[in-house]
Amino acid sequence: MTAPQYWLMKSEPDECSIDDALAAPNQTVPWTGVRNYQARNFMRDDMRVGDGVLFYHSSCAQPGIAGIARVASAARVDPTQFDPDSPYYDPKSKPDAPRWQLVDVQALRKTRVLGLAEMRTVPALAEMPVLQRGIRLSITPVTDAEWISIADLLKRVIE
Repeated sequence: MTAPQYWLMKSEPDECSIDDALAAPNQTVPWTGVRNYQARNFMRDDMRVGDGVLFYHSSCAQPGIAGIARVASAARVDPTQFDPDSPYYDPKSKPDAPRWQLVDVQALRKTRVLGLAEMRTVPALAEMPVLQRGIRLSITPVTDAEWISIADLLKRVIE
């Protein structure tokens, strides 16, 4: 058995917030709408059930890590790619050759929002993709050391 990996997964809170995930049945939501091949490949090839997830709110007034979750399913076909009424519809994707995948994500707990400015003050996080200019992937790997540093930050009280 391989050791768990860790991921940062971005969601716009207007679409699916940590509160929405916590309120969902079994606190689990399908991570639909990923339309970047590298992010899709992370879900398809690298994510395993039980991997840790930093639930990140993006495109909002206060972007940052807003909760802790876990990967709750293996990758499977994202049905939104076939739905013409979905904003994630992909007319080039066919049921016999789907392009896009999803995993289920189970929310474990809400945290205080850990924003980019605070994360940038921690040398151990300097190489995190979310802190790099120009990297906009919705799913990125997180190292063991980064996961531990973030857990420590989330335990601190901001004054």
